Amino acid sequence: MAISEFEVKRCEKELEKFLEEKRPPAHVRAQVDLDYRISGQSVEIFEVRPSFRDPSEKTEMAVAKTTYVRSQKAWKVYWMRQDLKWHSYPPAPQVRHFEEFLSLVKEDANGCFFG
Repeated sequence: MAISEFEVKRCEKELEKFLEEKRPPAHVRAQVDLDYRISGQSVEIFEVRPSFRDPSEKTEMAVAKTTYVRSQKAWKVYWMRQDLKWHSYPPAPQVRHFEEFLSLVKEDANGCFFG
């Protein structure tokens, strides 16, 4: 089941604040930028870059993902490994609040999200 419209708006507001801090300067954004996608009960943060073969096309590189589990009232935290599959984030596999997820990604203590 998807998260409610109210929760989506709250997440979008927090994500906009996060992107304000983490996005590259405006003059570099044509080369690399950050964006997000909310789909169902999941939120994904990713990098957007021009394709190597065709610069007019954009490619996305996953950074972080969280999925809300209503029965547990928690957000599960994931990072993408080299095998291009989502894996649970070992230091904090789940958090209670969406803001905690954004703090983990921003801090990136283990270099899992931004390398």
